[in-house]
Amino acid sequence: MKEKLVIIFPGIGYHCDKPLLYYAKKLAKEHGYEEIVSLKYSYTGKNIRGNEKKMQEACDILYQQAEKQLELIDFSKYAEVVFISKSVGTVISSSYAQKYKIKCKQILYTPLEQTYKFEHPDAIAFLGTSDPWSNTASVEKLSRKQNVPIYMYENADHSLETGNIIRDIKTLQDVMKKTKEYL
Repeated sequence: MKEKLVIIFPGIGYHCDKPLLYYAKKLAKEHGYEEIVSLKYSYTGKNIRGNEKKMQEACDILYQQAEKQLELIDFSKYAEVVFISKSVGTVISSSYAQKYKIKCKQILYTPLEQTYKFEHPDAIAFLGTSDPWSNTASVEKLSRKQNVPIYMYENADHSLETGNIIRDIKTLQDVMKKTKEYL
């Protein structure tokens, strides 16, 4: 039997131990994904939000770091591959999957508009309506145009949080329930 692989593409400030990625990783293990690779990359640039040039620079730098960490993986040996990504990680994972023609499922937590420059034949997305990093209406439209189911969370920010702890826990529970169903 071939193995199952998950690769986690974090955001710049949203690492793999934060709630969305932490629990998604646990769900993947629960679903028999034997190998889980959590990428780590860094970017020291500042003030990238709203600056297209700086955002592209960040994406390029982080992509190179991700590509280097993935260069020894033989994707052909896996029966199933899932890319779980957050924020700028959604751009990197989508670009990587397209460049290397990797047949994978993609879980896109708070995708950016740039994420949809790439095709998503098998994906699911989650976004807050008050996400300052996204033009949420545009991201929702682009997602639907690619037939990617997108779940919108009212007044939630880039971490899918509102500041109301109980509501945020309920949102996290809903996101993980949908993630589990997708897996």
